[in-house]
Amino acid sequence: MLTPLTSIELSSLFISIKVASTAVAGTLPLAVLCAYVLARFRFIGHGILNGLVHLPLVLPPVVTGYFLLLSLGRQGLIGATLEECCGITFAFRWTGAALAAGIMAFPLIVRSIRISIEAVDVQFENAARNLGGSRLRVFFTITLPLSYPGILAGAVLGFAKALGEFGATITFVSNIPGETQTIPSAIYALTQSPNGDLPALRLAALSVFISVIALTLSEIMSRKARYR
Repeated sequence: MLTPLTSIELSSLFISIKVASTAVAGTLPLAVLCAYVLARFRFIGHGILNGLVHLPLVLPPVVTGYFLLLSLGRQGLIGATLEECCGITFAFRWTGAALAAGIMAFPLIVRSIRISIEAVDVQFENAARNLGGSRLRVFFTITLPLSYPGILAGAVLGFAKALGEFGATITFVSNIPGETQTIPSAIYALTQSPNGDLPALRLAALSVFISVIALTLSEIMSRKARYR
């Protein structure tokens, strides 16, 4: 028999959606720029930049979260400066969870967008440049519209990745109910408590359902990008 989600489960779902949405919205513009640079330019350090972009994919998430805690924690150099001068605090806040999730999702977003941009025929861009269009105008009127399915696919895939992020998030912002407790963190907490198996199973099923929908949408958008 299906039972409604508890307040803790609903809170973790709301926080997860808020964190994932903020993570994608904050990283998407930078991901588009980075993907465009990697797809259209060759320069000294191209391989280094590409490696740095994809570094979160190969690093253990806990390591990423630990580096964030060292640099952006209240005792860290950047974190202490931001808190003192601007009143901005990331550690143990949901905004910190969004930052950690965005960093972990960034490589997947960039990769999807880069593939889409590389699929755009460069002759279209060259023709527009020869007709007097600036590089910026060509980007916004030619490259961006033709690659938008890949951008949407990257955003959806990044959202799914951010929604399921656990290691970097719990290391950087801990597992605070109502503040930083996302679905993965809630599942972890429930598995450590008596009678928590059923709520954990419900959240796990919900997470699988959302992830499958996100992956399906991402695949549809990727196919559209290839057809274009």
